[in-house]
Amino acid sequence: MKIWIATGGTGGHVFPAMAAATELASRGHKITISCDGRTDKMVRDSAPAGSRIVHIWASGVGAKSRVKQIYALFKIAVSATALILRFIISRPARVVAFGGYASVPVVFAAHVWRIPTYLHEQNAAIGRANRFSMRWVKTLMTSFPTVNGMPAKTNTKIVYTGLPVRADFLMVAGSKIPNKSHLLVTGGSLGAQILDEVVPLAIAAMKNKKIFVTHQTRPENVEKLQRFYAEHKIHANVLSFIRDMASAIKDADLVIGRSGASTVIELETIGRAAILVPLNINPDQAANADAFAKLGGGFSIEQSKFTPRWLASTLTDLFDNPTRLEKMAKKSLVENRAAQKIADTVTK
Repeated sequence: MKIWIATGGTGGHVFPAMAAATELASRGHKITISCDGRTDKMVRDSAPAGSRIVHIWASGVGAKSRVKQIYALFKIAVSATALILRFIISRPARVVAFGGYASVPVVFAAHVWRIPTYLHEQNAAIGRANRFSMRWVKTLMTSFPTVNGMPAKTNTKIVYTGLPVRADFLMVAGSKIPNKSHLLVTGGSLGAQILDEVVPLAIAAMKNKKIFVTHQTRPENVEKLQRFYAEHKIHANVLSFIRDMASAIKDADLVIGRSGASTVIELETIGRAAILVPLNINPDQAANADAFAKLGGGFSIEQSKFTPRWLASTLTDLFDNPTRLEKMAKKSLVENRAAQKIADTVTK
């Protein structure tokens, strides 16, 4: 069967799409993957062997400038027209779209030719591109059991599949926590600056500093944080990049980070307690963090309330009660068979 995978925008869209594409390719299906320029290299590096890669001319329409919004819509319209013509010759049997504006022209072209189309929503709150595309799709697959912001009236079937993760996370799924007072801080982006500001101060304020910290931050902050931790006699490894995030999470007793969908699902796949601080301008992250907190796996804390005093108290309570961390880790664990479930849904 010929299956078209539509992705693009960010790694959060691409990596789940590639995991699903790999599963479908392993079942003998012929895969075509479309993406935009921002993720072209990412897709080519991780696509299953034998896949055909197609470039889509598209970008987000969320820019404040009216001119940029109109230009983005123009690019989507041009790409949709080109795909409608392309599907005359090479019509896939199924289309699977993983959200983002690069998937919109593919979904529309598939609708024109009445190709069965499946959409995947990675967050616990539906994104604008997916909400717009839902009118043309047969089935919406979700990463979380409940998704906020769904249209009041829809004929689209909702199927909870979960979010595919890379194989290295599946290999350490369900690992027991090490009980070594190991804290992992996953910063590394401009949006995670609050973690660099609050976490070191909180640990410095704790009476018991027998915590080992692995702190991912932006390259320009590495030396500053190394100096701070050393001056306060805190054992820490400060990095600008963590190559093996699956092992980093496995080796931690507790994780502090933002709450992008991939981060939350990776925590659930391995089973780790976490303190999640949603990006305050992103309702998707708030929904993801709330879904994780409802499992009992950790805390969802608003950025305005994420203070050194609150964090010092919370860390003290958690690391003084390792049994509580173990219970939280067990509650956070969710079996991840998302790639298989997506392949089953698409091909049955």
